[in-house]
Amino acid sequence: MSEARDEPTTLVRTQRRAGSCAEPRPFLFLVLQCQRPLDPPARLSLDGADEVRFGRGTVRSIERRTEGGRALLDVRLEDGWVSSRHARITRDGGRLRLEDLGSRNGTFVNGVPRQSAQLTEGDLIELGHTFFLFRDVAAPDEDAGDAAPGQPLGLATFAPALADRFAALRAIAPASIPVVLQGESGTGKEVIARALHALSGRPGPFVAINCGALPDSLIESELFGHRKGAFSGAAEDRPGLIRAADRGTLFLDEIGDLPAMSQTAFLRVLQESEVVAVGATRPVKVDLRVVVATHRDLPAMVERGDFRGDLFARLSGFVLELPPLRKRREDLGLLIAALLRRAAPDRAAEIALSCEAARALLLREWRLNVRELEKCLATAIALAGSGRVELEHLPPPAGMTRTPTELPRLDAQPGEPQRPAAEDQARREALIRLFREHRGNISAVARAMGKGRTQIHRWIARYRIEPADYREGGESGERGGEG
Repeated sequence: MSEARDEPTTLVRTQRRAGSCAEPRPFLFLVLQCQRPLDPPARLSLDGADEVRFGRGTVRSIERRTEGGRALLDVRLEDGWVSSRHARITRDGGRLRLEDLGSRNGTFVNGVPRQSAQLTEGDLIELGHTFFLFRDVAAPDEDAGDAAPGQPLGLATFAPALADRFAALRAIAPASIPVVLQGESGTGKEVIARALHALSGRPGPFVAINCGALPDSLIESELFGHRKGAFSGAAEDRPGLIRAADRGTLFLDEIGDLPAMSQTAFLRVLQESEVVAVGATRPVKVDLRVVVATHRDLPAMVERGDFRGDLFARLSGFVLELPPLRKRREDLGLLIAALLRRAAPDRAAEIALSCEAARALLLREWRLNVRELEKCLATAIALAGSGRVELEHLPPPAGMTRTPTELPRLDAQPGEPQRPAAEDQARREALIRLFREHRGNISAVARAMGKGRTQIHRWIARYRIEPADYREGGESGERGGEG
């Protein structure tokens, strides 16, 4: 019998056999355990398994064995809310089916109790106080890096495609190759840049600059420095931020906001490895590793003439696209553990989550990505104090001005009490995820939840969800909900 943390090794061996054109294969990610959110997540390959059995054990363990000619995967969870024979996954034709085995506390899929459910990409499975995520993905053919503890903050991932890119990033870390980090706001670009600097071994400092926060009139003086008397108010010599990063890493956030004149001057820095201060006549040599970040489409800006093509060519030695958090939900457990340690280093090991809070965290859209998750957790543990983090401790999703329980109850009968906030929050997040997955198809969402279309329409009105926003070409959003 092997411990759960050994499971990624098995996965790596499977990946190496898969080949570079691997077909999508099923994986199960043990994302989060409510009572011990710092416990390491696990990644389970379901490829070749005829049955997966879930039950309670004295320790968390995963065992692969053959029984009667069938390949079994036995998953034991150190969770008092899991029954000894809780649930199983079996093959149903070409698909996988989850069945509850008469457990005491039930089996949930996307926050909805189910006796039996055919698993689809992205399903959140809840057994007791333990949460799993089902993915059907194509794994890379090489070891894409382990998600185990020990990686710098930000470079641990279970997402196969992202793990492959992180491995490449670690390989180029010691070199001076410039790096472009692209992705939505809040995806952790500066965290990645700091990790790259830590791996580089460069003795100089990490200097971060937000290009969009510097006034146009001061940006060249701040970046390149200035000589005393170079302009009104220049009362002394200033070396500038570029020289401050000598022998280290210069991180330029929102590089797309750099004005055209400054782009020209910065190109010289990259070409000649030297900087000329404002008002100076002689250049000063600098040794820099440059990392830039943007949420904008730089190639499109080059096409429009809004960004210098030669500067972009100089910067783009290695380009990394960071996916939004909603597309890497298998990493939520890793991120939650890391952020809890950062927010409460002295008591992180004592923090526990209620099932309702964990479910809401794992089903939320995270419009502002990792940044929103970090602020959400910091707020929640402050409000919880020394107690367990409950649903009411979580701030509402970004852009949401009213909680689900404040919305009109269009499906309530006269005199019926308000449904608890936990159920409302979880159902709303589950509906959003399913509409995204099924591209706004109401019938498909109804089938996935085991409900009639009429009930889905009631919930659409109640939770202010617009299915059309999730269809091809639509923007993901809800009226009156998250902005």
